[in-house]
Amino acid sequence: MTTMTLAYQDSKTMLRRSIRHILRYPSMTVMLVGMPVVFLLLFVYVLGGTLGNGLGPGGGGRAEYVNYVAPAIILMTVASAAQGTAISVATDMTAGIIARFRTMAITRTSVLTGHVLGSLLQTIVSLVVVIAVAIAVGFRPTAGFVEWVATFALLVLVSIAMIWLSVAFGLVSKSVETASNLPMVLILLPFLGSGFVPTDSMPTVLRWFAEYQPFTPIIETLRGLLLGEAIGNNALLAIGWCVAITLLSYLWARSLFNRRPVR
Repeated sequence: MTTMTLAYQDSKTMLRRSIRHILRYPSMTVMLVGMPVVFLLLFVYVLGGTLGNGLGPGGGGRAEYVNYVAPAIILMTVASAAQGTAISVATDMTAGIIARFRTMAITRTSVLTGHVLGSLLQTIVSLVVVIAVAIAVGFRPTAGFVEWVATFALLVLVSIAMIWLSVAFGLVSKSVETASNLPMVLILLPFLGSGFVPTDSMPTVLRWFAEYQPFTPIIETLRGLLLGEAIGNNALLAIGWCVAITLLSYLWARSLFNRRPVR
Protein backbone atom coordinates (compact mmCIF):
# COMPACT_ATOMS: atom_id res chain seq x y z
CA MET A 1 0.00 0.00 0.00
CA THR A 2 1.07 3.59 -0.61
CA THR A 3 2.02 5.97 2.20
CA MET A 4 -1.25 7.89 1.75
CA THR A 5 -3.28 4.68 1.99
CA LEU A 6 -1.47 3.63 5.16
CA ALA A 7 -1.98 7.06 6.69
CA TYR A 8 -5.70 6.90 5.82
CA GLN A 9 -6.12 3.44 7.36
CA ASP A 10 -4.19 4.38 10.50
CA SER A 11 -6.20 7.60 10.87
CA LYS A 12 -9.44 5.61 10.70
CA THR A 13 -8.15 3.30 13.43
CA MET A 14 -7.20 6.25 15.64
CA LEU A 15 -10.59 7.86 14.96
CA ARG A 16 -12.40 4.70 16.08
CA ARG A 17 -10.27 4.73 19.23
CA SER A 18 -11.22 8.35 19.94
CA ILE A 19 -14.91 7.64 19.39
CA ARG A 20 -14.78 4.66 21.76
CA HIS A 21 -13.19 6.85 24.43
CA ILE A 22 -15.89 9.51 23.95
CA LEU A 23 -18.64 6.91 24.27
CA ARG A 24 -16.94 5.24 27.23
CA TYR A 25 -16.66 8.51 29.16
CA PRO A 26 -19.82 10.50 28.36
CA SER A 27 -19.33 12.64 31.46
CA MET A 28 -16.64 14.59 29.61
CA THR A 29 -19.06 15.45 26.80
CA VAL A 30 -21.73 16.41 29.33
CA MET A 31 -19.27 18.73 31.10
CA LEU A 32 -18.13 20.35 27.85
CA VAL A 33 -21.74 20.94 26.76
CA GLY A 34 -22.91 21.94 30.22
CA MET A 35 -20.60 24.95 30.58
CA PRO A 36 -21.94 26.94 27.59
CA VAL A 37 -25.52 25.97 28.48
CA VAL A 38 -25.06 27.31 32.01
CA PHE A 39 -23.58 30.55 30.64
CA LEU A 40 -26.47 30.84 28.20
CA LEU A 41 -29.08 30.45 30.93
CA LEU A 42 -27.18 32.82 33.22
CA PHE A 43 -26.84 35.61 30.69
CA VAL A 44 -30.37 35.26 29.34
CA TYR A 45 -32.43 34.81 32.50
CA VAL A 46 -30.27 36.56 35.12
CA LEU A 47 -28.45 39.31 33.22
CA GLY A 48 -30.40 39.49 29.96
CA GLY A 49 -32.93 42.07 31.11
CA THR A 50 -30.19 44.53 32.11
CA LEU A 51 -27.57 43.85 29.42
CA GLY A 52 -30.26 43.85 26.74
CA ASN A 53 -31.35 47.43 27.43
CA GLY A 54 -30.83 49.58 24.34
CA LEU A 55 -30.31 46.68 21.95
CA GLY A 56 -32.42 46.70 18.80
CA PRO A 57 -35.00 49.17 17.55
CA GLY A 58 -37.57 48.23 20.20
CA GLY A 59 -35.46 49.34 23.15
CA GLY A 60 -33.99 45.93 23.83
CA GLY A 61 -34.64 43.58 26.71
CA ARG A 62 -34.24 39.86 27.29
CA ALA A 63 -35.74 38.87 23.92
CA GLU A 64 -33.26 41.05 22.04
CA TYR A 65 -30.34 40.00 24.20
CA VAL A 66 -30.78 36.26 23.64
CA ASN A 67 -30.38 36.88 19.90
CA TYR A 68 -27.31 39.01 20.57
CA VAL A 69 -25.55 36.60 22.94
CA ALA A 70 -26.39 33.28 21.25
CA PRO A 71 -23.60 33.49 18.61
CA ALA A 72 -21.04 34.09 21.37
CA ILE A 73 -22.32 31.07 23.32
CA ILE A 74 -22.14 28.97 20.15
CA LEU A 75 -18.50 29.99 19.70
CA MET A 76 -17.84 29.33 23.40
CA THR A 77 -19.14 25.79 22.81
CA VAL A 78 -16.36 25.23 20.28
CA ALA A 79 -13.75 26.55 22.72
CA SER A 80 -15.18 24.46 25.56
CA ALA A 81 -15.12 21.28 23.47
CA ALA A 82 -11.51 21.98 22.52
CA GLN A 83 -10.60 21.78 26.20
CA GLY A 84 -11.47 18.09 26.10
CA THR A 85 -8.99 17.62 23.26
CA ALA A 86 -6.12 19.02 25.31
CA ILE A 87 -7.05 16.77 28.23
CA SER A 88 -7.27 13.68 26.00
CA VAL A 89 -3.91 14.32 24.33
CA ALA A 90 -2.19 15.07 27.65
CA THR A 91 -3.66 11.90 29.14
CA ASP A 92 -2.20 9.82 26.30
CA MET A 93 1.17 11.51 26.75
CA THR A 94 1.39 11.08 30.52
CA ALA A 95 0.05 7.52 30.44
CA GLY A 96 2.66 6.41 27.93
CA ILE A 97 0.15 5.65 25.17
CA ILE A 98 1.93 7.94 22.72
CA ALA A 99 5.24 6.26 23.55
CA ARG A 100 3.71 2.88 22.72
CA PHE A 101 2.29 4.18 19.44
CA ARG A 102 5.76 5.42 18.49
CA THR A 103 7.09 1.87 18.65
CA MET A 104 4.32 0.51 16.42
CA ALA A 105 4.22 0.44 12.64
CA ILE A 106 1.66 3.22 12.28
CA THR A 107 1.83 6.61 10.65
CA ARG A 108 2.80 9.23 13.21
CA THR A 109 0.42 11.88 11.90
CA SER A 110 -2.51 9.49 12.26
CA VAL A 111 -2.24 9.60 16.08
CA LEU A 112 -2.94 13.33 16.18
CA THR A 113 -5.38 13.18 13.27
CA GLY A 114 -7.50 10.65 15.16
CA HIS A 115 -7.72 13.01 18.13
CA VAL A 116 -8.67 15.92 15.88
CA LEU A 117 -11.40 14.06 13.97
CA GLY A 118 -12.85 12.53 17.13
CA SER A 119 -12.94 15.93 18.83
CA LEU A 120 -14.52 17.47 15.73
CA LEU A 121 -17.40 14.99 15.90
CA GLN A 122 -17.78 15.67 19.63
CA THR A 123 -17.83 19.42 18.94
CA ILE A 124 -20.53 19.08 16.27
CA VAL A 125 -22.74 17.12 18.67
CA SER A 126 -22.16 19.77 21.35
CA LEU A 127 -23.07 22.55 18.92
CA VAL A 128 -26.35 20.85 17.99
CA VAL A 129 -27.31 20.55 21.66
CA VAL A 130 -26.38 24.15 22.52
CA ILE A 131 -28.16 25.61 19.48
CA ALA A 132 -31.26 23.59 20.37
CA VAL A 133 -31.16 24.94 23.93
CA ALA A 134 -30.65 28.49 22.62
CA ILE A 135 -33.72 28.16 20.39
CA ALA A 136 -35.68 26.76 23.33
CA VAL A 137 -34.91 29.84 25.47
CA GLY A 138 -35.86 32.32 22.75
CA PHE A 139 -33.11 32.50 20.12
CA ARG A 140 -34.80 33.24 16.79
CA PRO A 141 -32.37 33.04 13.85
CA THR A 142 -33.60 34.35 10.51
CA ALA A 143 -31.05 32.41 8.44
CA GLY A 144 -32.11 30.54 5.34
CA PHE A 145 -30.66 27.30 4.02
CA VAL A 146 -27.59 28.94 2.44
CA GLU A 147 -26.83 30.92 5.59
CA TRP A 148 -27.10 27.78 7.76
CA VAL A 149 -24.71 25.95 5.44
CA ALA A 150 -22.27 28.86 5.63
CA THR A 151 -22.65 28.91 9.42
CA PHE A 152 -21.90 25.19 9.63
CA ALA A 153 -18.85 25.59 7.38
CA LEU A 154 -17.52 28.46 9.49
CA LEU A 155 -18.07 26.54 12.73
CA VAL A 156 -16.23 23.52 11.33
CA LEU A 157 -13.35 25.79 10.28
CA VAL A 158 -13.24 27.40 13.73
CA SER A 159 -13.47 23.99 15.41
CA ILE A 160 -10.52 22.61 13.45
CA ALA A 161 -8.44 25.67 14.37
CA MET A 162 -9.32 25.43 18.08
CA ILE A 163 -8.81 21.65 18.16
CA TRP A 164 -5.34 21.77 16.59
CA LEU A 165 -4.38 24.53 19.04
CA SER A 166 -5.65 22.37 21.91
CA VAL A 167 -3.68 19.39 20.59
CA ALA A 168 -0.56 21.54 20.86
CA PHE A 169 -1.62 22.59 24.37
CA GLY A 170 -1.97 18.93 25.33
CA LEU A 171 1.45 18.04 23.93
CA VAL A 172 3.26 20.94 25.57
CA SER A 173 1.66 20.36 28.99
CA LYS A 174 3.57 18.40 31.61
CA SER A 175 0.39 17.24 33.32
CA VAL A 176 -3.30 16.71 32.61
CA GLU A 177 -4.14 19.51 35.04
CA THR A 178 -2.04 21.99 33.06
CA ALA A 179 -3.64 20.81 29.83
CA SER A 180 -7.11 21.42 31.25
CA ASN A 181 -6.18 24.98 32.25
CA LEU A 182 -4.43 26.24 29.12
CA PRO A 183 -7.54 26.23 26.84
CA MET A 184 -9.44 28.35 29.39
CA VAL A 185 -8.12 31.44 27.61
CA LEU A 186 -10.13 30.37 24.55
CA ILE A 187 -13.30 30.23 26.64
CA LEU A 188 -12.63 33.67 28.12
CA LEU A 189 -11.87 35.47 24.84
CA PRO A 190 -15.55 35.91 23.83
CA PHE A 191 -16.01 37.92 27.05
CA LEU A 192 -13.27 40.30 25.84
CA GLY A 193 -14.87 40.76 22.45
CA SER A 194 -18.25 41.65 21.04
CA GLY A 195 -19.82 38.45 22.32
CA PHE A 196 -21.72 39.73 25.35
CA VAL A 197 -21.75 43.53 25.01
CA PRO A 198 -21.08 45.84 22.03
CA THR A 199 -17.46 46.97 21.82
CA ASP A 200 -18.63 50.61 21.71
CA SER A 201 -19.52 50.38 25.39
CA MET A 202 -15.99 49.34 26.43
CA PRO A 203 -13.11 51.55 27.64
CA THR A 204 -10.69 52.64 24.91
CA VAL A 205 -7.90 50.13 25.57
CA LEU A 206 -10.27 47.20 26.03
CA ARG A 207 -12.26 48.25 22.97
CA TRP A 208 -9.08 48.25 20.87
CA PHE A 209 -8.23 44.73 22.05
CA ALA A 210 -11.81 43.53 21.53
CA GLU A 211 -11.95 44.83 17.97
CA TYR A 212 -8.68 43.21 16.89
CA GLN A 213 -8.73 39.87 18.69
CA PRO A 214 -9.65 36.84 16.53
CA PHE A 215 -12.98 35.92 18.15
CA THR A 216 -14.70 39.25 17.42
CA PRO A 217 -14.86 38.88 13.60
CA ILE A 218 -15.93 35.25 14.04
CA ILE A 219 -18.77 36.25 16.37
CA GLU A 220 -19.83 39.10 14.08
CA THR A 221 -19.84 36.76 11.09
CA LEU A 222 -21.97 34.21 12.93
CA ARG A 223 -24.31 36.99 14.07
CA GLY A 224 -24.60 38.28 10.51
CA LEU A 225 -25.29 34.85 9.04
CA LEU A 226 -27.83 33.80 11.66
CA LEU A 227 -29.62 37.11 12.17
CA GLY A 228 -29.26 38.78 8.78
CA GLU A 229 -27.04 41.61 10.02
CA ALA A 230 -24.30 43.28 7.98
CA ILE A 231 -21.07 41.27 7.95
CA GLY A 232 -18.70 43.59 6.10
CA ASN A 233 -15.12 42.34 6.04
CA ASN A 234 -15.60 40.24 9.18
CA ALA A 235 -16.06 37.05 7.15
CA LEU A 236 -12.66 37.43 5.48
CA LEU A 237 -11.03 38.25 8.80
CA ALA A 238 -12.68 35.24 10.45
CA ILE A 239 -11.54 32.86 7.72
CA GLY A 240 -8.05 34.37 7.76
CA TRP A 241 -7.74 33.96 11.53
CA CYS A 242 -8.96 30.35 11.34
CA VAL A 243 -6.54 29.40 8.58
CA ALA A 244 -3.61 31.08 10.34
CA ILE A 245 -4.39 29.47 13.72
CA THR A 246 -4.88 26.05 12.10
CA LEU A 247 -1.60 26.20 10.17
CA LEU A 248 0.51 27.50 13.05
CA SER A 249 -1.08 25.13 15.56
CA TYR A 250 -0.58 22.13 13.27
CA LEU A 251 3.09 22.98 12.75
CA TRP A 252 3.54 23.53 16.49
CA ALA A 253 1.79 20.26 17.37
CA ARG A 254 3.75 18.28 14.79
CA SER A 255 7.02 19.74 16.05
CA LEU A 256 6.16 18.88 19.66
CA PHE A 257 5.04 15.38 18.74
CA ASN A 258 8.21 14.62 16.79
CA ARG A 259 10.70 15.93 19.33
CA ARG A 260 8.90 15.41 22.63
CA PRO A 261 10.78 12.88 24.78
CA VAL A 262 8.90 9.82 25.99
CA ARG A 263 7.29 10.38 29.40
